[in-house]
Amino acid sequence: MGVIDLFGKSSSLCVERPKPSINCCSFEGKPRRSKSTFMVPPASSSSAAAVPVKEDGQQESVRSLTGDSFIRPHLRQLSAYQPILPFEVLSTRLGRKPEDIVKLDANENPYGPPPEVFEALGSMRFPYIYPDPESRRLRAALAEDSGVEAEHILVGCGADELIDLIMRCVLEPGDKILDCPPTFTMYEFDAAVNAALVVKVPRNPDFSLDVKRIFEVVEQEKPKCIFLTSPNNPDGSIIDDETLLKILGLPVLVVLDEAYIEFAGIESKMKWVKKYENLIVLRTFSKRAAGLRVGYGAFPLSIIEFLWRAKQPYNVSVAAELAACAALQNPVYLENVKVALVQERERLFKLLKEVPFLNPYPSYSNFILCEVTSGRDAKKLKEDLAKTGVMIRHYSNKELAGYVRVSVGKPEHTDALMESLKRLY
Repeated sequence: MGVIDLFGKSSSLCVERPKPSINCCSFEGKPRRSKSTFMVPPASSSSAAAVPVKEDGQQESVRSLTGDSFIRPHLRQLSAYQPILPFEVLSTRLGRKPEDIVKLDANENPYGPPPEVFEALGSMRFPYIYPDPESRRLRAALAEDSGVEAEHILVGCGADELIDLIMRCVLEPGDKILDCPPTFTMYEFDAAVNAALVVKVPRNPDFSLDVKRIFEVVEQEKPKCIFLTSPNNPDGSIIDDETLLKILGLPVLVVLDEAYIEFAGIESKMKWVKKYENLIVLRTFSKRAAGLRVGYGAFPLSIIEFLWRAKQPYNVSVAAELAACAALQNPVYLENVKVALVQERERLFKLLKEVPFLNPYPSYSNFILCEVTSGRDAKKLKEDLAKTGVMIRHYSNKELAGYVRVSVGKPEHTDALMESLKRLY
């Protein structure tokens, strides 16, 4: 870090910069000195008079500056992440009331959080006080829920914040991550934000991991970390223990995203972080109450120490922590919602198989990916359903151009979807 030293006997300011690493780039290819020192004279009439007047060319150069010239070059080329439209915007665009929209495009929980959450938010006592920077109460509740000690757990403003935090702590500009598309696109997006390179190993036609190719690419490209999702978004497939253990044997940091693990019928790998130094496991509350923006992760102690140093101090709000703790107090409600969604997933899958132009994939999550067949256009199918007030997800990337993803909702949501689909054949 740079050093700013205010000398006690002088009004001058000395700014020292450490020698950059060999990977740092300098302007115009000129080598930098190991230390640059700038002496700023004290503010006085005499010193002001000594400051040379800028030449006309210099003044013109300053006037021609634009704000984007201060932005890091790689960010100027960054494409914004494309989120799902909120209810209010959808309502306006479709000309329908929010309650008349069947929203099956964002994998949200249609049943909402337990009633304790609304009670806790309604009786919140100190919203005007900064939240606990360590989220102690929530981490203790998560430790009890997961069986992993609180010292291994870090909480964030959604798992998305933790993905970015991991990259900021692990990656230098130019470092590589290994991605296995189609998968959650935030990995690629956050890598771009952090000036990292993305090496892609596409999944097999059945969306399983190409483990052989992963091994080859790790050997050739030397990525620093690999991001895996189980169940995977958007197809709902899971990674078996044997495959995960093979990948954990590689010299890379493995970030396992378990955002949808509740629906998979298998145990979380959170406890594994105590055994494997190169494993991080991420979880989220988004499938219970997405609007709260609460994510959490389990980390080896040797890693979490540095994430604590780098994270924003008040990243989880008072309301979010209070609501998450309240939700965990009613595990029976959470279990009932999960069971209801899994049962509806199986019903939805059977019904989608009856649609002549859809080929649904088996899923361990709260959504079903469907290949659009029979010459139909997947994007147009999404748009035609939107006109009836039913929202599903279509992707613009080439791997999924011919697919749509349908979130699992309540039985009445499934009925509305099927009615709209039948109008199209």
